[in-house]
Amino acid sequence: MRIETPRKRRRRYAVEAPFPEQWRTLLEADMAHWRWLDDDERDHLECLIKGFLFDKGFEWIDGLEESNEIKVLVTASACLLILGLEQAYYRDVTSIIMYPTQTTQKGRRGAPEAAGLATDAIVPILGEAMLHGPILIAWDSAKRSAAHSNTGHNVIYHEFAHKIDMADGSADGLPPMAKAQKDRWEEVCRREYEALRDGTNDEPFLSTYGAVNPAEFFAVATEFFFDRPIDMETHRSDLYEVMSGFYRQDPAERERRNGDRGR
Repeated sequence: MRIETPRKRRRRYAVEAPFPEQWRTLLEADMAHWRWLDDDERDHLECLIKGFLFDKGFEWIDGLEESNEIKVLVTASACLLILGLEQAYYRDVTSIIMYPTQTTQKGRRGAPEAAGLATDAIVPILGEAMLHGPILIAWDSAKRSAAHSNTGHNVIYHEFAHKIDMADGSADGLPPMAKAQKDRWEEVCRREYEALRDGTNDEPFLSTYGAVNPAEFFAVATEFFFDRPIDMETHRSDLYEVMSGFYRQDPAERERRNGDRGR
């Protein structure tokens, strides 16, 4: 007989506890994608949120005060990405460091092959995901992007996509996936990445920041997959196909089902 450890027991109690109604009210008001989900998806997301909040810690920087609003909204947006995956994809997440607004960082960023994007200047950043370390998130940007689902930019999706990518110990734009998916993934993503990097797309769609390197391409593609799914399905159907296959979600169908209610 398998013995349940005290920590596992506490976690089970936390996940089985009723989801606070005030959290639902918050998500209904402030997270556009919450309104796209059906009842079963919301039930599953609620369980993921409760488990994530038990497992992970938040840190508060530059005077930002701890609040349930921040923890719940950031957690819900992060867990949306793994709605069809396993929670193990976030095993590289140690903690979430919340800043009130963008911060700055000095050091070489970008890649040599991404002309015009590599720099060693002091640059503003809205978020950062560190391999085997924490995630940094600017709260004002996170709140704004969660409320507006049509921009193609969401710092929470972007940084947590990096952590999904890092689940196998490296940030290379190839998250852990079944071998049956891998060949098609590499074919499509390499083609789309190289076209974005070289400027050979006749109809540019993704943000050019995705041309920095394959890891940034995956994070940028994740933002657009969840934020502008019908546009991706229309303009980059192969990319939408492999993203949908990996995440095991169809946000374009959710958007069609809900129309403007998700905006």
